[in-house]
Amino acid sequence: MNHRVDYHFAPQSPWTYLGHQRFTDMARAAQATVRVLPVDLGKIFPISGGLPLGKRAPQRQAYRLVELKRFSEQLKLPLNLHPRFFPVAADDAARLITAVDLHDGTDAAMALTGAVLRAVWAEERNIADPEVLAQLLAECGMKGARLDEARSPAVEALYQERTQEAIDAGVFGAPSFVVDGEMFWGQDRLDFVQRRLQS
Repeated sequence: MNHRVDYHFAPQSPWTYLGHQRFTDMARAAQATVRVLPVDLGKIFPISGGLPLGKRAPQRQAYRLVELKRFSEQLKLPLNLHPRFFPVAADDAARLITAVDLHDGTDAAMALTGAVLRAVWAEERNIADPEVLAQLLAECGMKGARLDEARSPAVEALYQERTQEAIDAGVFGAPSFVVDGEMFWGQDRLDFVQRRLQS
């Protein structure tokens, strides 16, 4: 059976970073159809009870760091707990991933997503800087013209549409994987995603 996965994520999310390559590998192994759907968490949090990191209670902020360190060590993925460029505005990166998906397809969009996530969490790079985004495109072997296309009204409309689609699907955090209509929230649910893909 060819499963469909709607992959809702935010390009600045550490949890998306921790799960992205594992999800990429399992989706490829299952020959699943993946829809790459970066979303604006700034619009999703207020209507779903979520709070931006800086507004969360101190104990929640502290435990988040404990969990990030645990998962980073367990998964053997480098992760800066306090990256130089975080919090960071991720809308431009999200639009760029959307433009690449539109023009170059799923595999290219997934590759760029991985590069953007690594840039924030492992490489101390500022994904809000157009020069950094241009560098990431080049490093992925993609066309620099995608930066201009990312600023088009069509891509902006698609980004907003996909954010609304996530809201309508009940998404409230990143990453969220909707497999054939069933939602799994968080990179720590990827074992369940894999089981679903193998069914």
